[in-house]
Amino acid sequence: MSQTPGGKPPSDFHMPDAAEVSRTMAEVAERGQRIVQDFMKRQAESAPSADPLNIGTAFLEMTARLMTNPAGLVQAQLGFWQDYLTLWSNTARRFLGETDVGPVIAEAKGDRRFKDEAWRENEVFDFIRQSYLLSARYFTNAVHSADGLDPKTAQKVDFYTRQFVDAMSPANFVLTNPEVLRRTAETGGANLLKGLSNLLADLERGKGQLRIRMTDDSKFKVGENIAVTPGKVVFQTPLMQLIQYAPTTAKVLKRPLVIFPPWINKFYILDLRPKNSFIRWAVDQGHTVFVASWVNPDEHLAEKGFEDYMTEGVLAALDAIHAATGERDVNAIGYCLGGTLLATTLAYMAAKRDNRIKSATYFVTMTDFEEAGELGVFIDEEQLKSLEDRMSKRGFLEGSEMATTFNMLRANDLIWSFVVNNYLLGQDPFPFDLLYWNDDSTRMPARMHSFYLRRMYQENDLIKPGAIELLGTKIDLRKIKTPTYMISTREDHIAPWKSTYRATQVYSGPVRFVLAASGHIAGVVNPPDSGKYSHWINTDLPQDPEEWFAGATELAGSWWPDWQRWVTALDKAEVPARVPGTGKLKPIEDAPGSYVKVMAAD
Repeated sequence: MSQTPGGKPPSDFHMPDAAEVSRTMAEVAERGQRIVQDFMKRQAESAPSADPLNIGTAFLEMTARLMTNPAGLVQAQLGFWQDYLTLWSNTARRFLGETDVGPVIAEAKGDRRFKDEAWRENEVFDFIRQSYLLSARYFTNAVHSADGLDPKTAQKVDFYTRQFVDAMSPANFVLTNPEVLRRTAETGGANLLKGLSNLLADLERGKGQLRIRMTDDSKFKVGENIAVTPGKVVFQTPLMQLIQYAPTTAKVLKRPLVIFPPWINKFYILDLRPKNSFIRWAVDQGHTVFVASWVNPDEHLAEKGFEDYMTEGVLAALDAIHAATGERDVNAIGYCLGGTLLATTLAYMAAKRDNRIKSATYFVTMTDFEEAGELGVFIDEEQLKSLEDRMSKRGFLEGSEMATTFNMLRANDLIWSFVVNNYLLGQDPFPFDLLYWNDDSTRMPARMHSFYLRRMYQENDLIKPGAIELLGTKIDLRKIKTPTYMISTREDHIAPWKSTYRATQVYSGPVRFVLAASGHIAGVVNPPDSGKYSHWINTDLPQDPEEWFAGATELAGSWWPDWQRWVTALDKAEVPARVPGTGKLKPIEDAPGSYVKVMAAD
């Protein structure tokens, strides 16, 4: 730290408050003892595998492959050191006063880790930043140069190499982050004390395991300022509550609309706020909207299987809608896993000659899991056995484990940015409804989740005719003749669009495939008024998704109006608006119901 004349610290440097430091450290000791006790108790209850993610074998194979081509490895190292020497030379020139010195390497567009200007304006931090980026590129290129790895192993090595590279970013450490150093000087270290308190709170929240707080969850309450579209719960089973929303138009479409969200998350991603609520928008377009709000299961539902979600979810909802409205026919939407369930149920219904679902819309839904994206990293026999062992003891998959998996897919945005903000800068997270929803995780019944991971992700049986049998009936997706609308998103890491596109070659009925910009959530929840993301359309459906995209037309704005035109063209008939509770089903409670309010930590 530079000194002013007379040896005094600069005016913006504040000495730490000795009393505050003493209080904080005493609190750390007390809270730390409880956290350690919680952690040891959890460890005793389930002894972890030495390598539960099966990473060691993959990296050993990668190393062996690299050693078979030493010349290539030496060439990569020479290139790395040449770039490093250039960086040293450029840094020396900047220290000598040169200003027109270009970078050797730059971060990717949109990389917010180095947004502080000091990363470029200060010679030392510019050197740290570029040396990290050179090292990251070297590690990544070395991994990619390992020839002969099977695709699954190569994917796993690449994924965990990126996890390591992201973790080692200089932005994640106090002494190499200029913004953190500046804040530490300004506050006399109070930011680090506050960060330590935040860290302890997150460890307490996770009962000994780190559960990073992404938003100020005290600012949100389901049913009060999120998930507030008016409606009533009109039916329920052990697995779901069925919500019927109140109309906002004098007349409504005769054919009701039912939405099956994923049960990996909660349904209110489609009803966060009035201005971006797909549910409210659909109601305003004249739909009688029903939504399945799935239960957050505990050990008592451990034996619920995929077929139970079909019978107590989709099929039960169809019966209930008939009772509530007198209408047998419906339009149906399935989101992600809810879409996989919808496709599975439609194949079952086709075998039973049940045609109540007159149109099917799939939001970012996979039915062919051969190329399942980065989630495939977590699917192999060793990991599945470890997961099933944990689930067998509890009866379910912990919501926090599922949340961690998804967060790792975008580690810089959903893990490390909060480490820096909460623990190093000592700031409280900003209130953000989307991140509140993201943190409101759900559990998964053991039997259902094992079936889903093994039969669909690992074996890819859903796409194979007759490979899956539900309630004694073999199902075949090719038998589905229902008019189909598919919306996928171009930057989706969970359901890659080229994988979802494969279903266009499977269904026997008419299919409309639309591709939206952005990712798994933002590309779907993109209301027309926002004008934020574009979408692509192409009525031809060639086998190759790249060929489809090459012939597609990009249109500005949301895809929601396109879907509305498509679904109303199937049946424009209208009836007087239906008020929840006026049919044969009487209201049980107000929307959003009680199932959605059960937290994973409860």
